[in-house]
Amino acid sequence: MGSLLKCYRPFFSLHLGMHRFTNPKRRIRCLSTTTSTHSVAAKSEIPASSSELWLHNTMSRKKELFKPKVEGRVGMYVCGVTAYDLSHIGHARVYVTFDVLYRYLRHLGYEVTYVRNFTDVDDKIIARANELGEDPISLSRRYCEEFNRDMESLHCLPPSVEPRVSDHMPQIIDMIKQIIENGHAYQVDGDVYFSVDKFPDYGRLSGRKLEDNRAGERVIVDSRKNNPADFALWKSAKEGEPFWDSPWGPGRPGWHIECSAMSAAYLGYSFDIHGGGMDLVFPHHENEIAQSCAACKQSDISYWIHNGFVTIDSEKMSKSLGNFFTIRQVIDLYHPLALRLFLLGSHYLSPINYSDVLLESTSERIFYIFQTLYDCENVVSHPDVSTLKDTIPPEILESINKFNDVFVTSMSDDLHSSVVFGALSDPLKTMNDLLHTRKGKKQALRIESLAALEKITRNVLSILGLMPASYAEILQQLKEKALKRAKLTEDQVLQKIKERNSARKNKEYEKSDTIRKDLAAVGINLMDNPDGTTWRPAVPLAIQQQLQVASS
Repeated sequence: MGSLLKCYRPFFSLHLGMHRFTNPKRRIRCLSTTTSTHSVAAKSEIPASSSELWLHNTMSRKKELFKPKVEGRVGMYVCGVTAYDLSHIGHARVYVTFDVLYRYLRHLGYEVTYVRNFTDVDDKIIARANELGEDPISLSRRYCEEFNRDMESLHCLPPSVEPRVSDHMPQIIDMIKQIIENGHAYQVDGDVYFSVDKFPDYGRLSGRKLEDNRAGERVIVDSRKNNPADFALWKSAKEGEPFWDSPWGPGRPGWHIECSAMSAAYLGYSFDIHGGGMDLVFPHHENEIAQSCAACKQSDISYWIHNGFVTIDSEKMSKSLGNFFTIRQVIDLYHPLALRLFLLGSHYLSPINYSDVLLESTSERIFYIFQTLYDCENVVSHPDVSTLKDTIPPEILESINKFNDVFVTSMSDDLHSSVVFGALSDPLKTMNDLLHTRKGKKQALRIESLAALEKITRNVLSILGLMPASYAEILQQLKEKALKRAKLTEDQVLQKIKERNSARKNKEYEKSDTIRKDLAAVGINLMDNPDGTTWRPAVPLAIQQQLQVASS
């Protein structure tokens, strides 16, 4: 068993790439700052400027200027999934939100240590494992791997560290021992409970009064408790459950203590950002604060950040309610970047209502974005270099500067990515005018303008985690997803185009129109041009009508 940890300081010195860690069993003391370091991603070509970053702090219930405890460095802990099943799009929203925060902090030049845990010891995992006749740790390990595949699909960068509960029992047990020594917990028949009455600030994060509190989620009401709101730090072993030895007998940790111990282990008791979904404010994060402060008086997290729910028909999406779609289910039919754009299309604090209607619209939007950039890249990549100049027209420069200003201002104002996507319409329209209109094709410095517009758009999308490996590749992938939703193959679409061309040639215009409408009804839009007829994904006609009704 690890030695008693009086007050934690981070014990891992992080060096990404090599992942060298110091001895995790050394004594850890309470410090006021985080000392972990983490390599910084290559800087984007968009200047971070001196813009101040403001973030909404759940603790103060207002936006606050972000000031890290250590200049130039940020410690961020985000509560990860309880790994017993495939993750749903409510989870996707949490981790896309904090991925954007992680990326933007790095863009601003901060060295960020991002810790996101896996809960691999929990009642739900044990129950699922028993159903399947599988070892709980093995089952959880499998779903941890599935979760990471989902995150990779959604372009979420891997955190600096992904600790698992089962690997941190010495640290968890040492923290519980410290809480007991400090008079904030008590033992009952091999269980250990935190005494909320001993912590006067309990409820500060959630705004709940102690007398109004109930036993929290994952906490069974127990007559042995001093107060019904007291929560388990350690649970005595039950037959058929995994257990670890402890001073209180064999057992396993409660849910809340796991994150307190792991965050302290990697970031110290005092660090910058602690985040998660809004549903974690109470009881999980409230209990984390109580535990950490009970173990170390100097415990202090500067910013508590929480994202809003994903809802279905205005009801929170969750596994327990059974009204959820897994990430896999969604990206089977829609491109992962379409899902990412959908999740970033509303401010992270606001609830977002999931629907196929909105995903269809987002899919069409992302196709338009990358088709524009693909067309732009094709024109820009074949210029006569000798004729290019190192300048662009004043109106193009003004458009670029305006978009950059909106990006910096909006992202620095509590990560308003939705405003950025709204502003993206202007450079995209300008690019399409230069690419396809008679006037645009004749404009002076056209190639230079297109190159500059493509570059600023690409850089913004990169910072937001929306850049594909190549424009051509994502366009093909988006078309494949559209075909799957339409229950058609590309050969079938091409055959329909051939039949329509023949009908037009024979002046069978009614037949021609019927073919076009039938394809449009399932989200396949035909486009006639001098070189022939091509197709692209589009919002199916019935869904277009729903969107029109919703916007009217």
